[in-house]
Amino acid sequence: MYDTVLVPTDGSEQAAVAATHAIDIAETRSAAVHVLSVVDDRAFLVLGDDRIEAVREDLQANAHEAVDTVATEASGKGLDVETKIETGHPAECIVDYAGTHDVDLIVMGTSGNEYERNVVGSVSQRVVREAPVPVLTVGPDVDD
Repeated sequence: MYDTVLVPTDGSEQAAVAATHAIDIAETRSAAVHVLSVVDDRAFLVLGDDRIEAVREDLQANAHEAVDTVATEASGKGLDVETKIETGHPAECIVDYAGTHDVDLIVMGTSGNEYERNVVGSVSQRVVREAPVPVLTVGPDVDD
């Protein structure tokens, strides 16, 4: 049923908790784990041209660190892991990735970084509405 589990991550504590759940499910099902981090390009809308490249590099470094952390945890459990960094709107990229990579389940936190939550709305809400596969959301009060 679940051969491929997608774990979107922004490196937040909530994403880490969701990743632990995803890895547990993948381990139980002998599923592959796909780890995705999206550099939110909307962050560039308010920046001057002279700052965009430096901010982009910083956000990409954070995305790589977030993906590597989850990938290391999943690999340590003997799971097959694929990683990807994309740039765009997080919810759109997650939904598109799930649809084009034969993902069977998305496991994600219900609250990520504060900018996302307070300014642009909930990524997880949009993914739940638009995803072509089941989405397991892990709330902030869920223990490992």
